[in-house]
Amino acid sequence: MAKFDCKLCGGTGWIVSERDGVSQADRCRCVAESRADDLERSAQIPKNYARASTEDIILPVDNPLERDILARAMITIMSYIREYPAVSKPGLLLAGPPGTGKTYLAVAALRQLLARGHDGVFFDYQNLLDRIREGYSEALGTTSREAYRSALETEILLLDDLGAHRVTDWVEDTVTAIITYRYNQRKALIATTNCSDPDFGGVTTARDRQAGEPMRPLLEQRVGERARSRLFEMCRVVPLWGVGDYRLKQVRS
Repeated sequence: MAKFDCKLCGGTGWIVSERDGVSQADRCRCVAESRADDLERSAQIPKNYARASTEDIILPVDNPLERDILARAMITIMSYIREYPAVSKPGLLLAGPPGTGKTYLAVAALRQLLARGHDGVFFDYQNLLDRIREGYSEALGTTSREAYRSALETEILLLDDLGAHRVTDWVEDTVTAIITYRYNQRKALIATTNCSDPDFGGVTTARDRQAGEPMRPLLEQRVGERARSRLFEMCRVVPLWGVGDYRLKQVRS
């Protein structure tokens, strides 16, 4: 749909021009811009991240270790965005402690893909589980049941804070069903998690415990063995362990 106030096409969606005495009509660029706007509105991105952009990310200059970790993360994420949808693995898994900018990075990637015309939706992990659970109640109608279908069928699913809910048989079965379906259909999954894992770091050591560090939950303990296995098969892992509570800046210097 064209933008009704477009100064180029006057809201028609077409730009008429003449070449070599022959008139022709070309699609106005506002049509693509309007679709991108519609896709972003339907993606349910939280207001805090409504303007997240990979262009606004500033690497720290005073900590070489953090700079290296974040630089490697950006290389992986930008490579994924550039190659999508012809990616070897259809997902990204951003893992690290709170405050390292995982959600900001994930949303920035999603927004860039939406701008290119791809469809996607943001779900907070806890909220998604709550809405799916509510969907079992006939009295609540179809709205909550749509959450489960959307998590399965949307082109790109952004699942924020994966593993935040303590695992139960129902949680494990639900998460495994969503991840396995998307794995089998090669549908994109961008996930963030605070959980640690022996294969991507963050595991609490004996020295950490002696220093009073809290135990970090393992990913397998929170999503189950099957879901963890599928995640590693379908996702490029972006580890952010070693980065402090940096809170990536959203304004360029």
